[in-house]
Amino acid sequence: MDPEPSRLPDPERKRPVALSSSSVYPLKIADTFAIAEDLGYDAVEVMITGDPLSRDPDELLDYVQYYQLPITAIHAPTLLLTQHVWGDAWNKIHLAAKMVKRVGADVMVAHPPFAWQRRYAKGFPEGVRRVSDEEGVKIAVENMYPWQVGRRDVMMYAPHWSPLGQDYEWVTWDFSHAAASGSDSLEAIRELGPRLGHVHLTDGSGDSVMDEHLRPGHGTQPVAECLEHLAAIDWDGVVAAEVSTRKAKSADQRDEWLAETLEFARRHLGQ
Repeated sequence: MDPEPSRLPDPERKRPVALSSSSVYPLKIADTFAIAEDLGYDAVEVMITGDPLSRDPDELLDYVQYYQLPITAIHAPTLLLTQHVWGDAWNKIHLAAKMVKRVGADVMVAHPPFAWQRRYAKGFPEGVRRVSDEEGVKIAVENMYPWQVGRRDVMMYAPHWSPLGQDYEWVTWDFSHAAASGSDSLEAIRELGPRLGHVHLTDGSGDSVMDEHLRPGHGTQPVAECLEHLAAIDWDGVVAAEVSTRKAKSADQRDEWLAETLEFARRHLGQ
């Protein structure tokens, strides 16, 4: 792909707003860059999946150059749907950390281990710190939520679905996951303080036992108050839109939802 002149991100914007590739699923990484550039996002977050482009740093950098949009976050393939990618759990973490360095991203997002990954879960916080130190990258472990079978909560993650109280150096806070777990995001973000390494901008109703990834302001989480708090304390991380657009009836409606999400972020971050 030949580079062409394009919109440059505003270097004065302290808290850039990125578009996660998961927000345009089932479209691909290439579509994420095109949509992000068209709507005015500052950057892209790449979720590593079965899409070969998501695992190819050289080709990703071609897209960075072409669209003049940086990659600010790499999401490790630690979801149920990406268990086949890169094999062993620690291999996923190591390779994703190397990807962060290769593409010049700010942070790597990882989910906590599943409860059945006992060897991986044992010493997970210490292992994350070790990889972070070895590779020289920020690894932010994401808050999750309990699953339910019938009326019973099932612990699907170890050492816990909540990063609060865990010895993680950095944390990614996801508002949709917070809604599913019944967490108070503002209280959690205040408690995390400088350990907050990344934010997934989304929302949830609190009525679902799973994550919904609603547009911010369409759920029950205090998303606006949280962004305003981060602006007030001069937090300097990246906010990445991670909303579900699969129910959009058209490409135009998908873009309207993503533009609305960007406008919400900019307004409440004081930009």
